[in-house]
Amino acid sequence: MPRLRLTIAYDGTRFAGWQLQAPGGGRSVQGCLEEALAKLCGGLVRVHGSGRTDAGVHALAQVAHLDVPEDRAGLPWQRALNAMLPPDVSIVDAALVAAGFHSRFSATGKAYRYTLWTERAYVLPWRRPYVWNVGRYAPLDVAAMDACAGLFAGFHDFAAFCNAGSDPASTSRLVRSVSRVASPSPQEMAWEFRAEGFLKQMVRNLMGALVEVGRGKVSPEDIRSVLTMGQRRLAPPTAPASGLCLVGVEYASDGRGHKRHLFHQPEAGQG
Repeated sequence: MPRLRLTIAYDGTRFAGWQLQAPGGGRSVQGCLEEALAKLCGGLVRVHGSGRTDAGVHALAQVAHLDVPEDRAGLPWQRALNAMLPPDVSIVDAALVAAGFHSRFSATGKAYRYTLWTERAYVLPWRRPYVWNVGRYAPLDVAAMDACAGLFAGFHDFAAFCNAGSDPASTSRLVRSVSRVASPSPQEMAWEFRAEGFLKQMVRNLMGALVEVGRGKVSPEDIRSVLTMGQRRLAPPTAPASGLCLVGVEYASDGRGHKRHLFHQPEAGQG
């Protein structure tokens, strides 16, 4: 059967996450996609995502794949799906790819962006679902946060920054970079996290640590010790889901023979 690759954007505010939920467990992005695809394909079609995003987490470029019936391969998939999906999910790109392409196992890296709202006096209502309001902590010590972010780069055991609820074969990950990036307004501060892969709620835990450093509650050296000791109970609290957005999934090939492709071109500070 032909294999279709989708690049998907969604507002995670009203979703229980990417993954299908048990009956009564709430809406899922995967469920919305499979419901629309069932109508287009004439039966159940399983969608495989590059990874799970939790309840409330957003995406600019989640990647998924599925196999479609031969006689439906030529459908204008992007237009057809967008006509059927709810307003908080959009197909950014749709393309037929090689049968060996796998949205999860072919991925070589991911990028997440976390956005903080730092204005003390107010939060713009339309930005509230996409930021963590840390204005009451302002001003943050950005130099200390930068120093702490540098500690996360490289290959480390991130057991202290992995929440319960998963059982990975290893808690070690290669983090390529954690850095501040351009924000759409002076009231916001955006951070980008790039790695070969992430543990459960790892980005939110790293962001929680950075904010505690910025507040002066802990020092970068304290966080270095937490990283070394590997005990989650010693680490700062998890940051809220609202500020987190999956902005890219990287592959050595785009599935059509083109080398090294990163599925995202986000505007600065989105999500």
